[in-house]
Amino acid sequence: MAIQEQYDLPIQPLLSREKSTKAASENISFRVFVATWNVGRKSPDSEFNLDDILQEIVPLNAGNVLVIEDNEPAVKWLTLINRSLNKANFVPLRGPRSIGSPGGSLVFPKTSLRKASKALRTENKQKLKSCNCPIGLERKNSKEFCFRCPQSQTNENDISSEDDEDGPNGPSSANSIKYSLVASKQMVGIFLTVWMRKELVQYVSHLRISCVGRGILGCLGNKGCISVSMLFHKTTLCFLCSHLASGEKEGDELRRNSDVIEILRNTQFPRICKTSNSRVPEKILDHDQVIWLGDLNYRIALSYSDTGKLLKEEAWDTLYNNDQLKIEREAGRVFKGWKEGKIQFAPTYKYSLNSDIYAGETVETKSKRRTPAWCDRILWRGSEIYQLSYERKESRFSDHRPVCATFWVSVGAMEDGSKRRWPFVK
Repeated sequence: MAIQEQYDLPIQPLLSREKSTKAASENISFRVFVATWNVGRKSPDSEFNLDDILQEIVPLNAGNVLVIEDNEPAVKWLTLINRSLNKANFVPLRGPRSIGSPGGSLVFPKTSLRKASKALRTENKQKLKSCNCPIGLERKNSKEFCFRCPQSQTNENDISSEDDEDGPNGPSSANSIKYSLVASKQMVGIFLTVWMRKELVQYVSHLRISCVGRGILGCLGNKGCISVSMLFHKTTLCFLCSHLASGEKEGDELRRNSDVIEILRNTQFPRICKTSNSRVPEKILDHDQVIWLGDLNYRIALSYSDTGKLLKEEAWDTLYNNDQLKIEREAGRVFKGWKEGKIQFAPTYKYSLNSDIYAGETVETKSKRRTPAWCDRILWRGSEIYQLSYERKESRFSDHRPVCATFWVSVGAMEDGSKRRWPFVK
């Protein structure tokens, strides 16, 4: 996902009738682009054209799930995301060894995810680090956040936190980029990455990451969630990427509900502020704005044949009325208080590989048949956040289609620099 340019909007978006509870002069607005894609455990080649941000990136096998993560595919996806976001200003990552096609325009670095992340950090090396607030701040501003805390307790494997040494590319590459990597984290087959316009990174602090496994034995990371928490200006943001329990048998939706409940219960961000009255949250639901994306795996509660008939008619509303996630949310069993945009696109799962045909529609794919479903979703909660678009993209790379959303978010401005205007670049 990427936090992009600043907006000056004199009125609230027409998509919502909610009104801001804060004075307009205290808030500034930004566009946030979010994408989720289950890439089916496939690793890309150097010619792959990537315009979106991806999710599940590692082949799942006993070695990856039980022993050690393979982060080579994550480095490839990170490299492709960097090329897509920074376009004309793209500078390839360097490493001691490289992998790629002999005549390809892009060569993947043979390096660790940690080193690749460090190479994509912001040009001014601002520290995205934990709290170092002076004790006097508590007495002076007991009801305020602590802002711009430079000291870190976060794991530098998890974030693009700047340290005293240059990354593999050195500072020259960072000077040319438009978007800076803020956070990247892998948990087996789940990969979450957060980017920002490089001039906005200076307003990020209190960056923390938490992982909850919900896979084998209810705890391993082949299923579960990665969560990123940060303070952006004066607003707390949380981004979650999850892969929930699979299956289309009756009752499997309850296992997915259980995954959501346990993720909300067990995700715990470390307390890093020295001030006892700090409002920097430790739980997901305590953030001002939260965006949840991923392969949530909820299915359509209709037969394969009935779903197929409605698909041919493009009867999206009828299909959506039978969507498990919609049913479970409206019954109050999961995601209570969360919002999702209106779905006006075809189900994103399950396709035959390298085709636009759902699996099971031909004799060759009958054994892999699944009832088409909107497995890939983006939800949100909080105030001052509005969805501007919700759509699927078209790529035959995996058996899922990517899903993207754009949000307009309003955040409380920091006093210093809050009036600065950043360039609008499409």
